[in-house]
Amino acid sequence: MRRKDIVILWPVYFDSSRTRREGRRLPKKLCVNSPSIIILEKAVKNLGLDSEISPESAYPRLPWIKMGFIMVKKGGKSKSQILKEVASELKKLSI
Repeated sequence: MRRKDIVILWPVYFDSSRTRREGRRLPKKLCVNSPSIIILEKAVKNLGLDSEISPESAYPRLPWIKMGFIMVKKGGKSKSQILKEVASELKKLSI
């Protein structure tokens, strides 16, 4: 059953080397090159979001790559809002 109080964040959403067709959700200027699940987790923790990691999962469009995902509690925010906040934090961490 689908949970409406959480958002799933895959590293591919923030990967500037991927196309939108391959799963990137944000403009390239907001993305970083090949983010790992560890860096993504750091960004989520820095924002103070409540999260849970699942490291052995594969993104459905790329089933041969086990990249993992992070479940984040929404806390009244939309998914796009959370994506933009996490992307800006990833940019800070990658510099």
